[in-house]
Amino acid sequence: MSVTDKIAARLPRVMDRGERPPVVAAVRLHGVITPQSSPVARNTISLQNVESAINRAFDNERLIAVALLINSPGGAPTQSALIAERIRELATKKHVPVLAFCEDVAASGGYWLACAADEIYAHGTSLVGSIGVVSAGFGLNGLLDKAGVERRVYTAGENKVRLDPFQAEKPEDVEWLKGLHADLHEQFKAWVTERRGSKLKTEEDLFTGEIWTGTKAQQLGLVDGIGTIRSVIAKRFPDAELTVAEPRKPLLAKLGLTGASTRSGDLITQVLASLEERARWSRFGL
Repeated sequence: MSVTDKIAARLPRVMDRGERPPVVAAVRLHGVITPQSSPVARNTISLQNVESAINRAFDNERLIAVALLINSPGGAPTQSALIAERIRELATKKHVPVLAFCEDVAASGGYWLACAADEIYAHGTSLVGSIGVVSAGFGLNGLLDKAGVERRVYTAGENKVRLDPFQAEKPEDVEWLKGLHADLHEQFKAWVTERRGSKLKTEEDLFTGEIWTGTKAQQLGLVDGIGTIRSVIAKRFPDAELTVAEPRKPLLAKLGLTGASTRSGDLITQVLASLEERARWSRFGL
């Protein structure tokens, strides 16, 4: 054997293009769904910060399926819808199935994201559902009074400052918000019905905002089966290679820098956002 042959024998075998295994690309959708990220909050989900990962997942030349790893208590309905629509757009274009895997929580907007998949799986202990609409805030008018601060707001339009947290709550504003919730709830129900169709067990009202374990969710038709990404992929696509598509990081993030502001107003907003995020997770014991 020549020296060249000996060296070649020691090198890892490079597979021919036709021998390379097919790929199942996974995308992590972890955190509260919000259009605004905060340096004091945990991971957040928005179209802006996950779209590059979604695009990468669908762009693999050996792709046979895309997996969504979902762990979210929900959040902004518009961001949920935008992300789900982008996933469906690419799935249709690439002609590949999408499988969602609910981890700790796939609730509210998290379940909206799961419904972007053709099949949904959960662990038996996962918390799934919460098909409803909620909004929350803080009434800070008493705080300003105690601090001796007078807030001045000038508007053109009598409804411009509805539900201002620094003003006393008005019954008519609450009624307006309830109407808005009802509209969004109908859109949420329509999306779930469109995506799950005849799989849903219609004898039980699934749209009350109730949350179920993965085991119960399967019985109700909210998920297709019980299993983890590795167990399901190993069974469905035994020859596939599982990869994780990561989002592109901005240059400042790569350098460990952020654009966080230290202004007091921004800091208060960030702290309140963090408290709200904490409240969303704590609803599910997390």
